[in-house]
Amino acid sequence: MLISTLEEIFADSAVLRELDAAIAGSGASDGMATRRETVRILAEARDRGRAAIRRGFDADPTRARRVTHSYAHLTDRLVQCAWLVATRVLHPCPNPTESEHFAVIGVGGYGRGEMAPHSDVDLLFLTPYKVTPSIESVVESMLYMLWDLKLKVGHSTRTVKECIRLGAEDYTIRTALLERRLICGENGLADRLAQRLWDDLFLKTVPDFIDAKLRERSERHRKQGGQRYILEPNVKEAKGGLRDLQTLYWIAKYRYRVKDPAALLKMGVFTHEEFKAFEGAERFLWCVRCHLHLITGRASDMLTFDMQDEVASAMGYRDHAGRRAVEHFMQDYFRHATRVGELTRILLVALEADNIKQEPALIGLFKRRRRVKAPYIERQGRLDVDDEAAFLGTPLNMLGIFEEALRTGLLLHPHAMRLIAANRHLIDRNLRETPEAARLFLGLLLKHGNPERALRRMNELEVLSAFIPEFAPVMAMMQFNMYHSYTVDEHTIQVISNLAQIERGELIEQLPLASSILKAGVNRRVLYVAMLLHDIGKGRPEEHSVLGARIARVVAPRLGLKPKDAEIVEWLVRHHLLMSDMAQKRDIADPRTIRDFAKAVKTRERLDLLTVLTVCDIRGVGPGVWNNWKAQMLRALHRATAAALENGLEDVNRETREKKAKKLFREALPDWSESALRAELGRHYGPYWQGIPTAAQVRFAEMLRDLPDGEVRLDLEADEDRDATRALMACHDHPGIFSRLAGALSLAGANIVDARTYTSKDGFATSAFWLQDAEGRPFEPSRLPRLRDMIEKILRGQVATRRALEGKEIKKRERKFTVPTNISFDNEGSDIYTIIEVDTRDRPGLLYDLTQVLAQSNIYISQAVIATYGAQVVDSFYVKDMFGLKLLSKAKQDTLAEKLREAVSRAAERAGA
Repeated sequence: MLISTLEEIFADSAVLRELDAAIAGSGASDGMATRRETVRILAEARDRGRAAIRRGFDADPTRARRVTHSYAHLTDRLVQCAWLVATRVLHPCPNPTESEHFAVIGVGGYGRGEMAPHSDVDLLFLTPYKVTPSIESVVESMLYMLWDLKLKVGHSTRTVKECIRLGAEDYTIRTALLERRLICGENGLADRLAQRLWDDLFLKTVPDFIDAKLRERSERHRKQGGQRYILEPNVKEAKGGLRDLQTLYWIAKYRYRVKDPAALLKMGVFTHEEFKAFEGAERFLWCVRCHLHLITGRASDMLTFDMQDEVASAMGYRDHAGRRAVEHFMQDYFRHATRVGELTRILLVALEADNIKQEPALIGLFKRRRRVKAPYIERQGRLDVDDEAAFLGTPLNMLGIFEEALRTGLLLHPHAMRLIAANRHLIDRNLRETPEAARLFLGLLLKHGNPERALRRMNELEVLSAFIPEFAPVMAMMQFNMYHSYTVDEHTIQVISNLAQIERGELIEQLPLASSILKAGVNRRVLYVAMLLHDIGKGRPEEHSVLGARIARVVAPRLGLKPKDAEIVEWLVRHHLLMSDMAQKRDIADPRTIRDFAKAVKTRERLDLLTVLTVCDIRGVGPGVWNNWKAQMLRALHRATAAALENGLEDVNRETREKKAKKLFREALPDWSESALRAELGRHYGPYWQGIPTAAQVRFAEMLRDLPDGEVRLDLEADEDRDATRALMACHDHPGIFSRLAGALSLAGANIVDARTYTSKDGFATSAFWLQDAEGRPFEPSRLPRLRDMIEKILRGQVATRRALEGKEIKKRERKFTVPTNISFDNEGSDIYTIIEVDTRDRPGLLYDLTQVLAQSNIYISQAVIATYGAQVVDSFYVKDMFGLKLLSKAKQDTLAEKLREAVSRAAERAGA
């Protein structure tokens, strides 16, 4: 079946008449003219055919199989026409000898008859014996015409004997030969190749080929990141992608000699439901790939963020239920990718039962294993069901088999997984409300030290969502942002895996605080259940922490938690972002931050539980998200809050902190005279002493000595504790200095993660910035001189900041991320400052634009705290007005908010968003 009519895709008679007329007009003796006219006519036919296929696909954007067959049909006709012209006009051979017969055979994907809009055309020119000059001329003319038609042709010219020899040596060639189709030429020669391939090669090497394909699959997965839920997958090569489906087909065809995957249904390899899943995954993935090719205009298989949005739209997805169309689309993508993994395991069962595929090597063959309990059995080094009737007769076994797998250390046998998948209906309401089922499930989390192994397999088999139906909506749910690297369900499993690793003592050096909390002892069942449920409310219109807490209120008791424990789980789910927000969006040197946080957590138990949950949650977001900066902030917040809870909130005040900071400053400068120390201690206001580390205060004291008017002193140094480069700048204060400094750093390619600025009593500005490079790391020492030079040039006015920022645009693949702009004013979060929070889309130079507005509005900035979450940024400014007062007037707040929104819009226009 094709997506348009045969006549629309390629009008055979009309094109052949046009070719005859053109060849007659150009004269058969003029080879160049004939070839040129042939290419012109075929190019027009190609364009008409592609346009017809595109129209058909636009009208019916999910009929992928018809599209792939249509492109293959169009290519067939182009190749056949080139062959006709080459053999009958350019290089006629009226009485060919046996050695001058040859066949043109499509191999690989083209041989299978499946092509995306920009797929390669792989051709085998098959000859009976050594290539003759006449065949060489025909092949050369055909290739030139096909290349002129802008087809990406991969080709080889071989004899039958060479095909057998090279196929035996090279698995790629062997796989291409497995999928071959006569396009034109000598039919008998193609038949001879088919017979020789099966008799002399394929039938003798089945186990060898299967093992090679599975090794190739594993290596491909490793190169693609090893995860099925990478958020920018390669539709063709990624785990669960088209290549995995094709590998299934290759193995099945090689072993069972089937011409169509549907034959596997008749042979009993797949059930009807499993074959429907195969067809559904194949149709969906081909559809995505074809749309990708058409949108990009090239052979692109990477489903990047910008492409995801466009493909979702092309396939007819729409926003609904509080989620974007692209998120619904990607959830379907990952669900199909999971099905592909299941289908692979099912085929492997059939191959192992057939004694064709080697049994998996027994890891730790001589390691003593625990004896397997009935109704289970160890088969081929894996845990399988021995008695199906006994297994299915007790629905509790649908959970118990995962507990047995963890207890024995065995992986589940594919046969057992297939049995579970076919009988998920046994996990019904009665089972979910059985105390024994709750006990078993909690045991999976708590007893064996590696719950992620069971949870991941339970999730793939949809047992987890059957047992906890509230989990079903987040299965394979993609979060369309640049912050999260995994789907919601995979993120949840990663978070639990982090907790298990800490408990096993594997992360003591990286996570000393969380490790010490767990070693001291916490309520483990509360912690594990809270981690399982912390994001369960995502994907709905309501704020996910609030909805998640309501869900936890129902689920936690069902899992067997006592009312007190269930209440703590609910609190943790409701507030699982609180500690992260406090650490990353607020000034934790401000006593008010600590007091407010301590009031929220109330007890040391909740503080410790929330700290471990926060650490595991951030680490589970994706590679590279956790760093020393976040670790240091969370440790400082935990330390200060624990002290406040122990000693009383009245001890958390500015006077106490200032006194302590000055004492540490004195101790750090033992060589300074008393008069010099008094002068330095007296020149700064209280917030200066409370806001920056002693090391920075010492360096500022040295920089301010004899500082000439108009000079900016700059100090760049690695701050290993915060995983950042610390930039200290000292100069005479003047309006807008903080904005100029922020602009200079942005232009120099630095990401500002924290910034504080203070004006001394004698008119000096001391500004401290913590910087990271584009990869979220401190600048390499070798890059510091260039960074310093760039900053100094900008501050001297040699580079116009605003003009220089004009050329900095958001990368194309990141432009689809939209973040609504929210601006809030908080007069309760600090005793002496108003906190202005700007939550918006991150863009080059945004901080400069915002601080320019504040400076022009006569707003004094004490501190800027920058929290970045992929494409989203939250800039929090601690400010006062020109009289040193909070911004209490609603009218002034509204006016300032409007100016800040305009600055955000300007930054967006400049960045091309």
